[in-house]
Amino acid sequence: MRITSAKAVWKGNLKEGNGRYHLNSSGYEDAYSFATRFGDSKGSNPEELIGAAHAACFSMALSNIVDGEGYKPVELKTKASVKMDAVEGGSAITSIHLETEAKIEGIDNDTFQKLAEKAKENCPVSKALAALEITLEANLV
Repeated sequence: MRITSAKAVWKGNLKEGNGRYHLNSSGYEDAYSFATRFGDSKGSNPEELIGAAHAACFSMALSNIVDGEGYKPVELKTKASVKMDAVEGGSAITSIHLETEAKIEGIDNDTFQKLAEKAKENCPVSKALAALEITLEANLV
């Protein structure tokens, strides 16, 4: 199976330090810091990267499942909202809410809901995050 990787560098202490991450496959880089993670400063954070990975994985899984059932996926737009809460000992990601809008030819809403739930349960990122509460709002457009 394929192995992919990313790198991150952090300099300084938690509240005053800063870092950069690098996605090896695309060369994309961005900065992250305490302020971008816990405040309103412009920049990225690890939870946003998890959300992007989950949204992308879910969309691909749903496309594959829909296609396998004989329907034509035209466009899938998914947003993943990652919730981080204060917990004993620090902070933790506690849930992810997926919202998807799908344009799929020939499918009825009941069938779509069943297939979207199947994608939520079976995409590899959902499986990796199985300890979290993962909810789904799926809409046909």
